[in-house]
Parts: sequence; structure tokens; C-alpha cells
Amino acid sequence: MSHLASIGTDLKIAARFLREGEVVAMPTETVYGLAANAFDERAVAKIFEAKQRPTFDPLIVHIDNHSRLSEITATIPKEYEPLMERFWPGPLTLIFEKTSRVSELVTSGLPTVAVRMPAHPVARQLIALAEVPLAAPSANLFGRTSPTTAAHVANQLADRIDYILDAGPCDVGVESTILRFTDGRFEILRPGGVTQEELSKCVSQPIVQYDSTKNTDTKIDAPGQLKEHYSPQTPLVVSEGNSVLKPDRKTGLLRFSEDSYPDVKSFERVITLSETGNLLEATSRFFAAIHELDKLGLDLIVATPFPNHGLGIALNDRLQRAAHRFV
Repeated sequence: MSHLASIGTDLKIAARFLREGEVVAMPTETVYGLAANAFDERAVAKIFEAKQRPTFDPLIVHIDNHSRLSEITATIPKEYEPLMERFWPGPLTLIFEKTSRVSELVTSGLPTVAVRMPAHPVARQLIALAEVPLAAPSANLFGRTSPTTAAHVANQLADRIDYILDAGPCDVGVESTILRFTDGRFEILRPGGVTQEELSKCVSQPIVQYDSTKNTDTKIDAPGQLKEHYSPQTPLVVSEGNSVLKPDRKTGLLRFSEDSYPDVKSFERVITLSETGNLLEATSRFFAAIHELDKLGLDLIVATPFPNHGLGIALNDRLQRAAHRFV
């Protein structure tokens, strides 16, 4: 592309680009997504090209209503019915057996497809106007910090796409939970905006956390499972102590609450995600805070871990992947 993407609020323009086989950035309640017609392999290829995403990393398909599921899968497991009733629309992605209509590129050759119905009304309106399910990973360069505003998208992809549909900041602020039912049990393939506790209560049985460490760098089961992901350009480490601090380095601090890291005098910039220690508030601000620190020309970002329950599990997962290359 020789021009920069337009940022606007016109659903009709965005839908026209999608019908013409182009990609657009769209808002969801989790993060902004980079969307294309899930049935058009050439359009889907443009997602991978724009993001510089390896083709072994599958995409999530987004739908606007339950009836569109029949275009994507021939079988809806009965075990999913209470989950779809409770969490759709919302930040839950379910794994289905795919139909031949869904591009092999979308699923990275897997026989299954990841599907969700976003809660954001603009996202569902866009899908309805486009008249097809939309494949849409996060609208960022591969491996980089996920975008929760249109400006975040523009900073990374403005010269790679045509249109960014702006609907303000994302409410949830972290990607969807990915869940599958296999061998008689539910497995969380990626923690996210719906917690393990909420899922377990809904289906009245334990939900296990899938061990993604058995995946390789080129063989994964769902989006967001690579060991290195969500990374800012500034090196990031996860630490509860001051052993990483050095006087000759400009260092920023990303902390969950004031109690997470009380001694802040050595830091160039401090961002507290929730003064009251509220995980919901911290989640909604998480990626935006990383983007803010990443723009300051720091030598290092120190992040404190989160309580390992509820949404904290998803946040700790993102931190570990963002910091992986620097540990």
C-alpha cells in the first residue's frame, strides 16, 4: 500500500471493503480485530500478509447470530448449548468441526475451526452488512501488543490496510477465552475474558487448563498459544522484586495495584492498573498501559504478576508470553 488507512465510523464503507475481498480493522469488546471474509482464501491471505503472521497460527471466525453457525460447522455439540446460551454474544470462543466452506488457511489445515459471537454491537452490525462470517485475529503486527483502540491499530498497521472502523476503546481489554470439548471433557486452550470459574459453573463440571507447553513453535491447537506473543518493543520482565533494576537503565513499572510494588522511586514512569485491586478494571486497561509504556523510550518495563485466579489467569498468561524472549 502507498497510502495510510482511513480511520472512521462508517459501517457501510467497512462492509464494502470486506465484500470486495479486502481487510479492515474492526472493534470488538475484547481487542480490535483484523477482519476478512472467512470464505475467501485470498482475502484471508491478506490478513496473514498484513500482520506478518505465520500460516500455522489459526484464526477465529466471528459471527453475528446463531443461524450463521450452519455455514461453518455441520455439528453443534450438545455440551456447548448452555455455554452459547450464557456467553454468546461475549468473549468466549468455541472449537467446532469445520465445513469445507471455511478456508483451510483460516484453520491452518486443522479439521476444526474456532468461532465466537462478539458482544460489541458494531462488530455484529459489520458482520451482518458484510453478509459473511469474518475471520479476525487481533489487529496488530504478529507477536506484538494487542490493540484496544483504533490508534493502537494505526500505529502498527496504518500502511498495510485500507480502513480502521473506530468505536472507541474496548471494554474487556483482553482476548476471548478459547474452549473445546474433547474426549468427554472441557479444556481451556487459551485463558481470556470468560474465567475458568464462570465456565465450570455454567456446565456443572470441572474445566481443565490445556497444557500448551507440549506445543512446538510450528504446531499449535488454537490462536494465542505461542510462547512469544503480545510483546512490546521495549523489553519486558515479570518481577515482584527489585533485582532487575539498574541505575543506568530507564525503567517503567506496570503494576496491578499499589500493594503489588510499593517502592516506585527508581522508576521513570509507573502505571497502576487498579488502585483498588480490581481485576476487571485492570484487564480493561492492561494492553493500553503496555502501549503507553512502550512509547516512552524506556530501556525496560517491569510488570508485576496478577493474583492467579479469575481474570488474573488470563493476564498472567499474556505477561508470560510478552516477557518470554527476555527471561
